[in-house]
Amino acid sequence: MSAFLDTLLSIWQNSGFMGIANDYRYLVMLVVGCGLLYLAIVKEFEPLLLLPIAFGMILANLPGSGIIHMQYFLAPAGADPSAYPLFNEILHHGGLGDMLYLGVKLGIYPPLIFLGIGTMTDFAPLISNPKSLLLGAAAQLGIFTAYLGAKILGFTGPQAASIGIIGGADGPTAIFVTSKLAPELLGSIAVAAYSYMALVPVIQPPIMKLLTTDKERKVVMTQLRTVTKTEKIIFPIMCTIIVSLILPDSAVLVGMLMLGNLMKESGVVDRINKTAGNELMNIITIFLGISVGCTTSANTFLNLDTVKIIAMGLFAFACGTAGGVLFGKLMYVITGGKVNPLIGSAGVSAVPMAARVSQKVGQQYNPTNFLLMHAMGPNVAGVIGSAVAAGILINIFG
Repeated sequence: MSAFLDTLLSIWQNSGFMGIANDYRYLVMLVVGCGLLYLAIVKEFEPLLLLPIAFGMILANLPGSGIIHMQYFLAPAGADPSAYPLFNEILHHGGLGDMLYLGVKLGIYPPLIFLGIGTMTDFAPLISNPKSLLLGAAAQLGIFTAYLGAKILGFTGPQAASIGIIGGADGPTAIFVTSKLAPELLGSIAVAAYSYMALVPVIQPPIMKLLTTDKERKVVMTQLRTVTKTEKIIFPIMCTIIVSLILPDSAVLVGMLMLGNLMKESGVVDRINKTAGNELMNIITIFLGISVGCTTSANTFLNLDTVKIIAMGLFAFACGTAGGVLFGKLMYVITGGKVNPLIGSAGVSAVPMAARVSQKVGQQYNPTNFLLMHAMGPNVAGVIGSAVAAGILINIFG
């Protein structure tokens, strides 16, 4: 009987319940994970990534699960990272989360996500109206404004750069930059980035209405010209070459985005185009979501820095939206009222949600207005702009 009781006691002492009893933060994180699952399933907030991220969060905060060991990836301050046998430790002692997180650590998942995005992106509105590239660039204001704000709050340069990239409203880019510059903040930044991307229809309209007049919101823009197939094929090739020569650190993201688009527009590789845009992208999305979610352990996520990151993420997103709208107002003045400033809000790279918001707000004030295709120009320009901004930040702090 004594042996039986000892066995029961041993099972209890080694159970996750004892882990939660010793550290209540695990329970808090489990509640947060369930809350994110609610948002993903019931409210449908970016469910494709928020659902696996939330479930990864739950797995990482089950005491004793051993699904991930972030100490394998984060060398102590001042230590030589090469002194830590990353692959040897993971192969012999790592869990599933460690294996999947290698794709984040080595910068594999985000470029492959960009490849899939490229197969689904139509650059015709941008090619037809090259001026919209300026709106996409202006919307990157949020990145650099939030960087300054994060520095004021006490974050290091690399950490501030990683927080600022949330303003680009591009989850894969945020993960790519953070994994290189501040991996210790990856969980907090990823959750903030995808949460605000899901809240585009809530965050943007008040800013758009605040910064524009009733007259500006009613502007009807002329129909875009038809873009030829030759232009659609030349654009991704030239964009890759020019951007990569100017900013080599952006080559991997811009290159994968343009490769996916070239596969789509060329029409000669239909099989791999469909694979990249469907099966491959879905697989990578699952791996990326779970591995990022697993980084949100209680001891790294529940702290004051996370609160600051969430606040600065909202600030970055708001500044990005405002930057695009204000530049749209400038174009409205320069063109004599031919540009509707509302399309500037689509300069953040939440494709195509931000463009749809521009369309929706525009039709509220002029039911005959159709801004969607005009907004898609700055929207896809924002994707390129966020990748370029990522290259600049990695070049400075990498």
